[in-house]
Amino acid sequence: MPEKPDRGASLRRPAARGGRGAAGVRYLVGHTADLKPGRSMKFLMPVRGVDEECFVINFRGRFHAYVNRCRHVPMAMDWVDNQFFAERGRYLMCQTHNAYYEPASGECIAGPPETCGKALYRTPLEIEDGRIYARPPLEEFED
Repeated sequence: MPEKPDRGASLRRPAARGGRGAAGVRYLVGHTADLKPGRSMKFLMPVRGVDEECFVINFRGRFHAYVNRCRHVPMAMDWVDNQFFAERGRYLMCQTHNAYYEPASGECIAGPPETCGKALYRTPLEIEDGRIYARPPLEEFED
């Protein structure tokens, strides 16, 4: 019987860094050189007082990050660990619900009807000296 992948195996637990201004603490999640276009990297970050699984992607040379939860049902989008891209890297996909999201905006453009038009919870990023920093989402979760 094949082993189930360890969902936590590829997670990075970022180190907290002092914040700039009122935005608070930011977390170093990786380096831009380690995240080629069309690739993703998962990490844990405190959100609402608990560690939340998030992911950062490189979509056409630009970096975007989201909380790893489908807007249809609040569960991880990557049934196969750390695989978010579909349609040759054109969309992000929830592998459980077949919901498709625009990588740059997080907006759901196909899938369960009640999900279309909603967007993934964006995680603000800062790129500085080849390092990728994340901050917890600014918006409140509905679930």
